[in-house]
Amino acid sequence: MRKHNGMRPQDIVVLLKIIAIGQNPWQLKDLAASLFLSPSEISESLNRSQLAGLIDFNKKKVKRQSLMEFLQYGLQYVFPQSPGTVVNGIATAHAHPFMQKHFKSDVLYVWNDFKGKERGLAIEPLYSKQVDAIKQDDILYKMLALVDVIRIGKTREITIAIKELNKMIIDELFT
Repeated sequence: MRKHNGMRPQDIVVLLKIIAIGQNPWQLKDLAASLFLSPSEISESLNRSQLAGLIDFNKKKVKRQSLMEFLQYGLQYVFPQSPGTVVNGIATAHAHPFMQKHFKSDVLYVWNDFKGKERGLAIEPLYSKQVDAIKQDDILYKMLALVDVIRIGKTREITIAIKELNKMIIDELFT
């Protein structure tokens, strides 16, 4: 059995992208292109996720309940985040339109993007090309913004984010 050197932040994005794809068939090269990662990075990510018990043996079906448990109970400890300086970017966490429906905040959080229309405190994305990937996939964007709420939010906000992620990941509802 291969040695497990721990999850990397982009592994979460890869798993969420597979969920966002839904029932549509996918290949490594398609996943790689849509996430702006190399096919070998995708392959290694799937290997790590398989060893961690977050994807099945064939590396095609995400173990949704296990992923949700990791997001809910482990994410903020394994991939913590503290807001940075004020930058232009794309809204995330509390600034995402879904969360704006539930909470009004004077503080906006963004992923740094020089073409971004929002101005707020910088949140480091889980990997460097994440902003490019979410521009092509609204479902992935919403899930990653909710993941950021878990990484930086307070209890009440995290509760809303987890409830919505449960709908999207466990119940497979993409609304």
